[in-house]
Amino acid sequence: MGIQKIEVYSVTLAYREPFRIAPGASTESHNVVVKIVTDYGVYGWGESSPSERVTGETAETVIKALDKIAPTLIGMCPLRIEQNIELMDSIVAGNPAAKAAIDIALHDILGKTVRKPLYMVMGGYRTEVLTDITLSIKSPKEMAKDAVKAVKKGFKALKVKVGVNPEEDVERIRLIRKAVGENVEIRIDANQGWTSKQAIEVLNKIEKFNVQFAEQPVPAEDLKGLMEVKRNSPIPIMADESIHSPEDALRLIKAEAVDLINIKLMKSGGIHKAKKIAAIAEAAGIPCMIGCMGESEIGIAAGAHLAAAIKNIQYADLDSDLLLKDKLATKGGTKVKGSMRTFPKQHGLGIKELNYKILGRPLKIYR
Repeated sequence: MGIQKIEVYSVTLAYREPFRIAPGASTESHNVVVKIVTDYGVYGWGESSPSERVTGETAETVIKALDKIAPTLIGMCPLRIEQNIELMDSIVAGNPAAKAAIDIALHDILGKTVRKPLYMVMGGYRTEVLTDITLSIKSPKEMAKDAVKAVKKGFKALKVKVGVNPEEDVERIRLIRKAVGENVEIRIDANQGWTSKQAIEVLNKIEKFNVQFAEQPVPAEDLKGLMEVKRNSPIPIMADESIHSPEDALRLIKAEAVDLINIKLMKSGGIHKAKKIAAIAEAAGIPCMIGCMGESEIGIAAGAHLAAAIKNIQYADLDSDLLLKDKLATKGGTKVKGSMRTFPKQHGLGIKELNYKILGRPLKIYR
């Protein structure tokens, strides 16, 4: 039982509209898709959605990393996931988004091999997952209108991007809460956009608008600032860009710098290490959220299966495929009904068919 072939594809997926967060705007997502084929007829799909700002990776660096990793995996047993990850780590340091593509494909193979949906193999705690929908940065009035549209579509949780202008950020939250009423969850994400002083001021001003939690208020490397914000915030603080690995999670928990952790497969290197982060956090009484970068239905399915499997992943921000105009999966994958991600009966990730016009031909094939 071994890996027979690995195919690597490069895809560009357009957003429905420019997606703006504190560091800047994006109009498309440049992703890398991996197909791992075994010698017993089962294959798995994986995806990398790199962020140069967050992990220092681009689609080009992902492909270069896979060029070193993929040949060494040929002949390896795909079900020995930890061994395969150890091998990847010994060959290439860092590059978590590149490794995530391999990790996700291996987990897809695992589910297909045992003929179960992946979340059932990994724990099966839930059968559906509530996701929020993200509101990109616009004027406060425009964002309030977008919030109403999202709620009318059935979303029960909104992730509001902030972090550009503190005064406008307060107005954004005020208008959105006024527009959607009290029965919709509002979460905010500053994407490192504030100083600790600004964060404390804004969070105290918006406490009355019933904000569920505030994500990454200060720069990722500003541990002292994050600790200061947590001590002085009436709203729970979630770390995102500050935590990539299980080691990062342990360090920030020891520093008492976070109330919650946002796990992203592109930061952790995939599902295997994401589970370790969730376990460390659970031991410390820290709830987790599963988030996303610019993944298509492949990466989103992986995150959703993990969220369904693990009790301590209590929140989900799995909406990037909904923000993309281009759809990579034409059949299968997780669907959204109201705010709930639901799972197909297919095994593994449940991705049944891809759009080969978008996928194109493989850039590289390793045998």
